[in-house]
Amino acid sequence: MSTNQGHLGANIEVFSVSELNRAAKGILENEFPLVFVEGEISNFARPASGHWYFTLKDSKAQLRTAMFRNRNQRVRFNPKNGLQVLIRGKISLYEARGEYQFIAEQMEEAGEGALRRAFDELRLRLQQEGLFASELKKPIPKLANHLAIITSPTGAAVRDVLSVIRRRFPALRSTLIPTQVQG
Repeated sequence: MSTNQGHLGANIEVFSVSELNRAAKGILENEFPLVFVEGEISNFARPASGHWYFTLKDSKAQLRTAMFRNRNQRVRFNPKNGLQVLIRGKISLYEARGEYQFIAEQMEEAGEGALRRAFDELRLRLQQEGLFASELKKPIPKLANHLAIITSPTGAAVRDVLSVIRRRFPALRSTLIPTQVQG
């Protein structure tokens, strides 16, 4: 950085391009040391270096993103275009091009995709343990002999439910488990 006499007669600081980019990078990295960003993957590239490069986008904006090989090896799913993800990382500036980018450190599926994957994994694990085998299933009784009611003990609804149970099923045992309810 140098100081020059400007054409307006004032001393002004003059940055080289690389000095300005370095200063901007420092500001970005200090202001956003670690953030979470949710978006949709697009333009996903997996070059021979092992790094991942892609764009995170939502309906109004996009953000260039890089996930380096030492970080992406910990990702437990296969990222692809159109997938909604939640990423933990930091904002930086690629000084050579003067472009800011998001450096991803952790990535997980977001929304329905993550829930579906977790459900499918649990189902597969339980199936491998044999817990869905029909020979292990107990028959469901035609009538229950004990009913648990989880609701507020002070509302009109619980009084109505208990009244109907006593009238229609006098032999049915019921247990009220008090909890807070809304509405």
